[in-house]
Amino acid sequence: MAAMSWWELTWCRLKAVGAVLLALPAAALCPCAGALGLAVGQGATKGELAVGDEAPDFELPGSDGKTYRLSDFRGKSVVVIAWFPKAFTPGCTRECKSLAQEGQALAELGVVYFAASCDKPEDNRRFAESLGAKYPILSDPDRKVALAYGVVDDVKGFARRWTFVIGKDGKILHIDKKVNVETHAKDLAAWIKQNVPNK
Repeated sequence: MAAMSWWELTWCRLKAVGAVLLALPAAALCPCAGALGLAVGQGATKGELAVGDEAPDFELPGSDGKTYRLSDFRGKSVVVIAWFPKAFTPGCTRECKSLAQEGQALAELGVVYFAASCDKPEDNRRFAESLGAKYPILSDPDRKVALAYGVVDDVKGFARRWTFVIGKDGKILHIDKKVNVETHAKDLAAWIKQNVPNK
Protein backbone atom coordinates (compact mmCIF):
# COMPACT_ATOMS: atom_id res chain seq x y z
CA MET A 1 0.00 0.00 0.00
CA ALA A 2 1.27 3.50 -0.83
CA ALA A 3 2.26 5.64 2.11
CA MET A 4 -0.29 8.29 3.16
CA SER A 5 0.49 11.86 2.29
CA TRP A 6 0.77 14.42 5.09
CA TRP A 7 -2.67 15.79 4.19
CA GLU A 8 -4.32 12.35 4.22
CA LEU A 9 -2.73 11.50 7.58
CA THR A 10 -3.88 14.79 9.11
CA TRP A 11 -7.42 14.25 7.80
CA CYS A 12 -7.58 10.76 9.35
CA ARG A 13 -6.41 12.11 12.69
CA LEU A 14 -9.01 14.90 12.63
CA LYS A 15 -11.75 12.37 11.87
CA ALA A 16 -10.64 10.22 14.81
CA VAL A 17 -10.69 13.18 17.20
CA GLY A 18 -14.12 14.21 15.93
CA ALA A 19 -15.51 10.72 16.55
CA VAL A 20 -14.27 10.80 20.14
CA LEU A 21 -15.80 14.24 20.80
CA LEU A 22 -19.14 13.20 19.33
CA ALA A 23 -19.23 10.19 21.63
CA LEU A 24 -18.83 12.33 24.75
CA PRO A 25 -21.93 13.55 26.62
CA ALA A 26 -22.53 17.28 26.33
CA ALA A 27 -22.00 17.78 30.06
CA ALA A 28 -18.44 16.46 29.74
CA LEU A 29 -17.62 19.28 27.33
CA CYS A 30 -19.57 22.06 29.07
CA PRO A 31 -21.51 21.78 32.34
CA CYS A 32 -23.97 24.41 31.20
CA ALA A 33 -24.61 22.97 27.74
CA GLY A 34 -28.05 24.00 26.66
CA ALA A 35 -27.52 27.68 27.43
CA LEU A 36 -29.47 28.56 24.31
CA GLY A 37 -32.39 26.48 25.41
CA LEU A 38 -31.27 22.91 24.75
CA ALA A 39 -31.30 20.51 27.67
CA VAL A 40 -28.20 18.58 28.65
CA GLY A 41 -28.74 14.91 27.90
CA GLN A 42 -32.29 15.08 26.58
CA GLY A 43 -32.32 11.38 25.79
CA ALA A 44 -34.12 8.87 27.95
CA THR A 45 -32.36 7.66 31.05
CA LYS A 46 -32.85 4.53 33.06
CA GLY A 47 -35.87 4.81 35.34
CA GLU A 48 -36.73 8.24 33.94
CA LEU A 49 -39.82 9.88 35.40
CA ALA A 50 -42.84 10.54 33.21
CA VAL A 51 -45.99 12.64 33.32
CA GLY A 52 -48.46 11.00 35.71
CA ASP A 53 -45.76 9.58 37.99
CA GLU A 54 -45.61 10.46 41.66
CA ALA A 55 -42.97 13.15 42.09
CA PRO A 56 -40.23 12.05 44.50
CA ASP A 57 -40.48 13.88 47.79
CA PHE A 58 -37.51 16.02 48.74
CA GLU A 59 -36.11 17.87 51.72
CA LEU A 60 -33.52 20.38 50.57
CA PRO A 61 -31.95 23.59 51.87
CA GLY A 62 -32.88 26.79 50.08
CA SER A 63 -30.75 29.81 49.31
CA ASP A 64 -32.81 31.74 51.88
CA GLY A 65 -31.63 29.49 54.73
CA LYS A 66 -34.90 27.58 55.03
CA THR A 67 -35.50 23.87 54.38
CA TYR A 68 -38.19 22.92 51.86
CA ARG A 69 -40.16 19.68 51.52
CA LEU A 70 -42.35 18.86 48.57
CA SER A 71 -44.82 17.14 50.87
CA ASP A 72 -45.50 20.46 52.63
CA PHE A 73 -47.29 21.72 49.52
CA ARG A 74 -49.40 18.64 48.83
CA GLY A 75 -53.05 19.56 48.48
CA LYS A 76 -52.16 23.27 48.58
CA SER A 77 -50.15 24.40 45.58
CA VAL A 78 -48.81 23.46 42.19
CA VAL A 79 -45.02 23.23 42.53
CA VAL A 80 -42.35 23.95 39.92
CA ILE A 81 -38.78 22.70 40.37
CA ALA A 82 -36.39 23.91 37.67
CA TRP A 83 -33.13 21.93 37.68
CA PHE A 84 -30.09 23.62 36.17
CA PRO A 85 -26.47 22.46 35.72
CA LYS A 86 -24.23 24.97 37.51
CA ALA A 87 -24.52 28.27 39.37
CA PHE A 88 -22.86 31.34 37.84
CA THR A 89 -22.54 29.83 34.35
CA PRO A 90 -24.03 31.89 31.49
CA GLY A 91 -27.08 29.83 30.52
CA CYS A 92 -27.99 29.04 34.13
CA THR A 93 -27.66 32.70 35.06
CA ARG A 94 -30.08 33.68 32.29
CA GLU A 95 -32.55 30.96 33.26
CA CYS A 96 -32.56 31.82 36.97
CA LYS A 97 -32.67 35.54 36.16
CA SER A 98 -35.80 34.86 34.08
CA LEU A 99 -37.40 33.26 37.14
CA ALA A 100 -36.25 36.19 39.30
CA GLN A 101 -37.53 38.89 36.96
CA GLU A 102 -40.67 37.24 35.59
CA GLY A 103 -41.57 34.86 38.42
CA GLN A 104 -44.49 37.07 39.41
CA ALA A 105 -46.39 35.48 36.53
CA LEU A 106 -46.12 32.16 38.39
CA ALA A 107 -46.85 33.65 41.79
CA GLU A 108 -50.06 35.20 40.46
CA LEU A 109 -51.24 31.68 39.59
CA GLY A 110 -50.55 30.51 43.14
CA VAL A 111 -47.61 28.39 42.00
CA VAL A 112 -44.72 27.68 44.37
CA TYR A 113 -41.52 27.63 42.33
CA PHE A 114 -37.91 26.68 42.96
CA ALA A 115 -34.72 26.41 40.96
CA ALA A 116 -32.40 23.57 41.99
CA SER A 117 -28.89 22.36 41.30
CA CYS A 118 -26.20 20.13 42.76
CA ASP A 119 -24.18 23.11 43.92
CA LYS A 120 -23.36 23.62 47.60
CA PRO A 121 -25.84 25.71 49.64
CA GLU A 122 -23.30 28.52 50.08
CA ASP A 123 -22.75 28.72 46.31
CA ASN A 124 -26.47 28.92 45.62
CA ARG A 125 -26.94 31.50 48.37
CA ARG A 126 -24.38 33.74 46.66
CA PHE A 127 -25.91 32.96 43.27
CA ALA A 128 -29.39 33.96 44.45
CA GLU A 129 -28.01 37.18 45.93
CA SER A 130 -26.26 38.05 42.67
CA LEU A 131 -29.57 37.67 40.81
CA GLY A 132 -31.71 39.44 43.38
CA ALA A 133 -33.82 36.27 43.41
CA LYS A 134 -36.76 36.32 45.81
CA TYR A 135 -37.50 32.64 45.24
CA PRO A 136 -35.45 29.81 46.82
CA ILE A 137 -32.69 28.06 44.90
CA LEU A 138 -32.40 24.55 46.32
CA SER A 139 -29.11 22.70 46.81
CA ASP A 140 -28.60 18.95 46.42
CA PRO A 141 -24.82 18.45 46.63
CA ASP A 142 -25.05 14.72 47.39
CA ARG A 143 -27.36 14.33 44.36
CA LYS A 144 -29.82 11.99 46.07
CA VAL A 145 -32.84 14.00 44.97
CA ALA A 146 -31.31 14.69 41.55
CA LEU A 147 -30.89 10.94 41.05
CA ALA A 148 -34.51 10.35 42.08
CA TYR A 149 -35.65 12.88 39.47
CA GLY A 150 -33.37 11.40 36.81
CA VAL A 151 -31.56 14.67 36.14
CA VAL A 152 -28.16 13.08 36.89
CA ASP A 153 -26.87 9.60 36.19
CA ASP A 154 -24.33 9.38 39.01
CA VAL A 155 -23.15 11.16 42.13
CA LYS A 156 -20.68 13.37 40.27
CA GLY A 157 -22.63 14.69 37.28
CA PHE A 158 -24.17 18.08 36.62
CA ALA A 159 -27.95 18.26 36.63
CA ARG A 160 -29.76 18.27 33.31
CA ARG A 161 -31.73 21.39 32.50
CA TRP A 162 -35.14 19.84 33.14
CA THR A 163 -38.12 21.50 34.81
CA PHE A 164 -40.91 19.59 36.55
CA VAL A 165 -44.43 20.91 37.12
CA ILE A 166 -46.03 18.98 39.98
CA GLY A 167 -49.75 19.01 40.75
CA LYS A 168 -51.40 19.48 44.13
CA ASP A 169 -51.84 15.70 44.27
CA GLY A 170 -48.07 15.22 44.07
CA LYS A 171 -48.10 13.84 40.51
CA ILE A 172 -46.00 15.15 37.65
CA LEU A 173 -48.06 17.25 35.24
CA HIS A 174 -45.33 18.34 32.84
CA ILE A 175 -41.59 17.92 32.22
CA ASP A 176 -39.86 20.59 30.15
CA LYS A 177 -36.65 19.20 28.67
CA LYS A 178 -36.19 21.96 26.09
CA VAL A 179 -35.99 24.99 28.33
CA ASN A 180 -35.69 28.42 26.75
CA VAL A 181 -33.48 30.10 29.33
CA GLU A 182 -34.50 33.61 28.31
CA THR A 183 -38.27 33.14 28.69
CA HIS A 184 -38.59 30.21 31.08
CA ALA A 185 -40.81 31.87 33.69
CA LYS A 186 -43.25 33.20 31.09
CA ASP A 187 -43.29 29.85 29.27
CA LEU A 188 -44.09 27.98 32.49
CA ALA A 189 -46.83 30.42 33.46
CA ALA A 190 -48.41 30.13 30.01
CA TRP A 191 -48.33 26.31 30.13
CA ILE A 192 -49.84 26.17 33.61
CA LYS A 193 -52.53 28.72 32.79
CA GLN A 194 -53.54 26.73 29.72
CA ASN A 195 -53.27 23.19 31.09
CA VAL A 196 -53.87 23.22 34.86
CA PRO A 197 -57.44 23.98 35.93
CA ASN A 198 -58.05 25.35 39.42
CA LYS A 199 -54.42 26.23 40.06
